[in-house]
Amino acid sequence: MTITFHQVLHNELPTVLNLFKEAAEKIAKKHIDHWQYWKNPPAEKIEWVQDGINKNEYFFIKNTNHATIGMVRILNEDILYWGEQKEPALYVHSLIVKEAYNGSGLGKLVLEAIAGQAKSKQRKFLRLDADSKNPKLCKYYENLGFNKVGKKTLPLSTYNLYEKTIL
Repeated sequence: MTITFHQVLHNELPTVLNLFKEAAEKIAKKHIDHWQYWKNPPAEKIEWVQDGINKNEYFFIKNTNHATIGMVRILNEDILYWGEQKEPALYVHSLIVKEAYNGSGLGKLVLEAIAGQAKSKQRKFLRLDADSKNPKLCKYYENLGFNKVGKKTLPLSTYNLYEKTIL
């Protein structure tokens, strides 16, 4: 499958929030307490998304038919979760694959494409986090070669921090 990344525009905030809501509902069906706040997001989460859109960090993932099949946020730094870091990295947040594409290898393909961006930008690591209450997701990232290097506790949950060496 060929994918492309398309910058999320300011007027597309409702689409972004809907993708989060769909993902939360999909996760709830699996009886996993992860991302449930996206069903009715608190103001600080909406502001976090708006900030990312303002910084050109959110991207829709589209297939060859230009259909939106997912979304991802790509950051040059992630102070909230990772703090100040000495080694250059790209950070991945909010990776969502629409339910119809689950099991197609799309998540792996997206992360490989972002790792390629990291390499071209001379970043040593690709970093992401996963809610510790979602062991299946944590195992998924570990199976893709990400190493757990820490934890971060925030008001809504505790997150495992993962990184993968690129260079």
